[in-house]
Amino acid sequence: MCRSYIFTSERLGFRNWKRDDLEDFAAINADFRVMEYFPFVLNKADTKASIQSYQEHYDTYGYNYFAVETLSNKEFIGFIGMAFQTYKSKYTPATDIGWRLKPSAWGNGYATEGAKRCLEYAFKALELERVIAICTINNINSERVMQKIGMTKLGNFKHPKLKDYPDYEDCLCYEIGL
Repeated sequence: MCRSYIFTSERLGFRNWKRDDLEDFAAINADFRVMEYFPFVLNKADTKASIQSYQEHYDTYGYNYFAVETLSNKEFIGFIGMAFQTYKSKYTPATDIGWRLKPSAWGNGYATEGAKRCLEYAFKALELERVIAICTINNINSERVMQKIGMTKLGNFKHPKLKDYPDYEDCLCYEIGL
């Protein structure tokens, strides 16, 4: 395994974020297709702040929404990982698993493969007991990944961070535990 990776799956390497990731991740976050189920796309400053928050989260918890590369050519394709969420809902506080990949990586099974490997890391290395996943009710592709990785639907809720965006605040919560 390459020393720069925290862990790998069959085709993917998971690592902490580097300064060099900004341009590629900003392009992903500015893509309307990628951000279809979010209230708005992110600009470069927002993306830089996101990367900084992911790095700080790693320093605090030992995990984050990991930067992900394909092992075959070291191409940065987005993130797959976890973050501890404390917003007020009936499902939190909890560790959330999520993914955001560039369109050219879609349809290859990377989100499912990467999420399965993150769950293995969560339960074995981090010794977490429970992980949740959240998506808007219309995000069928993310919901399908949640199902493929063995998660169970807990229910629907209004996401408190999205209350100013009524088209996005209706969300689903899935869960998996030991």
